[in-house]
Amino acid sequence: MIPKGGALDGLYRFCTKHATEHTIGSLTVNTIIRLACLVLDTNCFLFDNKYYKQIRGGAMGSPFTMTLANIYMHEWEQSLIQHQHERNELYGRYIDDIFTTSNEPVETIIALLDRENEKDPNIRISYTIHDSVEFLDVLIGNIQGQLKTSVFRKPAAEPYILPYTSDHPRHIHSSTIHTALLRDVRLCSDVETFDQERLNIEIALLLNGYPPKFISHHFKQFFKNYNASPIYQDLHVETYQQLHLQLLNESLTTDQVPQKLE
Repeated sequence: MIPKGGALDGLYRFCTKHATEHTIGSLTVNTIIRLACLVLDTNCFLFDNKYYKQIRGGAMGSPFTMTLANIYMHEWEQSLIQHQHERNELYGRYIDDIFTTSNEPVETIIALLDRENEKDPNIRISYTIHDSVEFLDVLIGNIQGQLKTSVFRKPAAEPYILPYTSDHPRHIHSSTIHTALLRDVRLCSDVETFDQERLNIEIALLLNGYPPKFISHHFKQFFKNYNASPIYQDLHVETYQQLHLQLLNESLTTDQVPQKLE
């Protein structure tokens, strides 16, 4: 959990670095810091009919807290990013989950991560080193020198999808299928892995009351919309690879449906 003082110091350094004449937009850096202090100083919560003031960290779910934490982490991770860049390796972070690649000996990697753990008492990292690791909802593997990705599901996760009997417009259920298939095509690096995930989606839909004809129609419609029907018909490898790369390269912030789902 990030202390208030350290967070504000990091915010000040970040703003100063990116400011023009000590100003960002219409606000001076000092004004931004004062506003940040106002937010942090008024973090309160109710527990057991008593009000408490939060003196360490910030409110979970607050856009400001998330931004402040990312700025703090951005400063902390620079040495790791530089280390990876010099070795032409990957580094990625989403909030407090980090993924890296390395061709160095395991002992060297552990020594590096242990040094990083000593930099800041407020940030403690636990790590997994393996040829197959999960990162968010992706399982990433190095299979004989080849990258393989698939959907990662926690072992205890229930196969829940918005029930067909729920009181939602029917197009919401159609979009549910589209979104599930879209994610799986993006995350599965080969057609065989995707086909297994497609079966998992179908089972989850059936368990949540979706009629088989409704499922079949929208599965076919998904591939038709992307001119990729051979994938659904006979698991066509080349067509799948083209669609996989196409969807990976599209913006992940707005999933546009090619045409209206019916």
